[in-house]
Parts: sequence; structure tokens; C-alpha cells
Amino acid sequence: MSKKRIHSSLPITAAQQALLADIPNISLVGLMGSGKSTVGRILASTLKRPYFDSDEEIVSRTGASVPTIFEIEGEAGFREREAKVIRELSEKQQVIISTGGGAVLREDNRAALKAGGLVVYLSTTPERLLMRTRYDRNRPLLQNPDPLGTLKKMHEFRHPIYSQMADIIVTTGSGQVAQVAMHIIEAISKKIVKEQAFAQSAGVES
Repeated sequence: MSKKRIHSSLPITAAQQALLADIPNISLVGLMGSGKSTVGRILASTLKRPYFDSDEEIVSRTGASVPTIFEIEGEAGFREREAKVIRELSEKQQVIISTGGGAVLREDNRAALKAGGLVVYLSTTPERLLMRTRYDRNRPLLQNPDPLGTLKKMHEFRHPIYSQMADIIVTTGSGQVAQVAMHIIEAISKKIVKEQAFAQSAGVES
């Protein structure tokens, strides 16, 4: 079970901490290399919540690396394992979840993540993703002569899926991951305040 947290947390206000205390799960989606794992750990440390990485869960349970699972079972076998992990993690309460880039390809995964809480899409260009992943040998789908072309095809196909299911979209660039995490916290805070104001106004009108 992956509950590892990094030591650094964000200096959020007491008001923000109180506002975010009761929100459900926060699940991060996006292409490989978009920063989901690092941002997820910062959010977990800041909000004092357990953190889970779906890929790390699969590795922990099987005792094999992701490339090894792909080699032995193929992508279809890996996706079956991934779906089981996503379902179980989504049923937990008030946790931070980082998902694999292809987790959203299955409708049941999308439904589980949405049912579990808020979904945040970390959106990044294929070119920047290549810079982050070009030396990483744990990305079996990129082990080919044209990894940028692969990333572009993935982005073209998956971007609409990520965007449609996300409650919040954060575009990541050259900034620090801590800034990305802070953007997420600010966006969730604004969403909660807006929903509370709407609920109050609806109550007054009725």
C-alpha cells in the first residue's frame, strides 16, 4: 500500500484548511509525466491525508515492475489489474489518488473516480511531457523510435476524455510542482465557496 508522503507541504491558511477538511477524495488524472505523483504527495502532505498511487499499488501487489507486467501480460492484463486497484482506491474516504495515464480509457474507472470525489486533470503539452519522460525506462508505451509521436497521439485521443471527466483542469508548464498543487487547492476552495453560495441563495429563494 502506497501511503508515502513527502515532507514539504504548502502554507495554506487555517480558513483554507477548514474549508477543505470535509471534501471527498481528490483524484489526479493526466498523461504520463504530467506530475500527478509529485503533486499528489504535496496535496496529501498539505491536507494531512493518505496518498495512493495506482501504479505503485499494482507494483506492490504483484512484486513486478510496470514494464515487466506489460511484457508478461500485455497492456490488456495490466489494465485489468489497474481497474481493480482504481475501484478499491476510489472506495476509500478522503484520500489523494494519482492514476496512471491510461486509467481513464475504461468507463468503469472514470465512473469510480467520479463517484469517489473530485477529479483534477493536469494538462501538459506532449513536448513538455517528452522532456520529463525521455530518460524514464519505466514507461513501456514510450519505448519506441518515436516517443513524441506516441505522446501526441495519446494527447489527441485522451485530452477530451480527461477534460470531460475533470471537475478542475490545471495547465502545468515550467513552474514548480508546489505552484501546481497550490493552484489545485485554490481552485477547489473557490469551487466549494461558489457551491455554498449557490446553495444558500437557492435556500433563500425557496
